[in-house]
Amino acid sequence: MSILIDQNTRLIVQGITGREGTFHTEQMLAYGTNVVAGVTPGRSGQNVFGVPVYNTVKEAVEETNANATVLFVPAKYTAQGVMEAMQAGLKLILTISEHVPVQDMMKIHHFARKYQCRVIGPNSFGIISPGKAKAGFMAHKIFTPGSVAVMSRSATNCYETVFMMTNKGIGQSTCIGNGGDMIPGSSFVDLLPLLEEDVDTKVIVLIGEIGGSEEELAAEYIKQHVTKPVITLIAGKNAPKDTSMGHAGAIISPDGTGSAEIKEQRMQEAGALIAESTQHIVELLEEIL
Repeated sequence: MSILIDQNTRLIVQGITGREGTFHTEQMLAYGTNVVAGVTPGRSGQNVFGVPVYNTVKEAVEETNANATVLFVPAKYTAQGVMEAMQAGLKLILTISEHVPVQDMMKIHHFARKYQCRVIGPNSFGIISPGKAKAGFMAHKIFTPGSVAVMSRSATNCYETVFMMTNKGIGQSTCIGNGGDMIPGSSFVDLLPLLEEDVDTKVIVLIGEIGGSEEELAAEYIKQHVTKPVITLIAGKNAPKDTSMGHAGAIISPDGTGSAEIKEQRMQEAGALIAESTQHIVELLEEIL
């Protein structure tokens, strides 16, 4: 099994006729993802690698029975695109762009609950269920089917970990890019219940980073509800306080809130194994598996 996407996913690509949308649509199709429609206003009637293009998400859903969408649109248009997808009835929405305005994400966060849909991102590499489907821009050749789930705020740290896992013969059940912006559509806590219930996921790898309180909240949930082994890496230990480092959400407050030390302490108290590097994650996996 896997979570969120698989061979039954019927995917829309919003912004399909743009440079990134076109390139990654080709890659997703090559991987076997069932991309059923694209959306670009004013481009209805065109097609991209055989995928029909529609003017609106509503039209695309009605014509193709799509059940998920990925947005390759600029940050300033992300909120508009997400709202359109919600109103069209889609329950899984992936947002790729970085630095979506905070006020826009607050609006998205609110309406996602109203429409009872799941938003992944922004600043996400997407989701991949190895051997089944991918929605996003990850280099799929480094992934291989297996029993380890990976959630990560950082695309680079996830890729590096997965590459080393695959080289050691350790496969993945699902890999999710939670995104590194300040307000995520779905936090670690939102996704942990799905991984706990997935019978084919034997170990959960959680790659966090400084800033915010996602990891602390996840630690509390893990302590109370997760029975599977959890390995945690917190990136950004050497970042100065009160400074954004790469990701919009990676800010340590002057009082130390959001620091790697506090996050690691909470995770350790919850029973998670603490990794010091991506290589250490793989070493711990070899011990567990």
